[in-house]
Amino acid sequence: MKTILKRVAVGAVGGVITVIGVVALVTPGPGWLIIFAGLGILATEFAWAGMVLENAKKSATKAAKQAKFTGKNRLIYIAIFFAAILAILLIWYAYFR
Repeated sequence: MKTILKRVAVGAVGGVITVIGVVALVTPGPGWLIIFAGLGILATEFAWAGMVLENAKKSATKAAKQAKFTGKNRLIYIAIFFAAILAILLIWYAYFR
């Protein structure tokens, strides 16, 4: 009986935190971080949550690797950064002149 109550409590807490994370995806907040926390809580008692959490970690790692800057992209971003600074300085000069 004690184990069933523990599973229900963990399921309720993990489920609520996961739902809060889903809501935070469309509102300002760290939605994915909260979802991962909720799945981590659920994974302590439920095997399916552990599998979902592992798949989510793999997907996040894959997305992070794809988002890394390459040498060519880095030069483009640096050029855009300096062009933006130049535009800001020109606007500032024209305004205070």
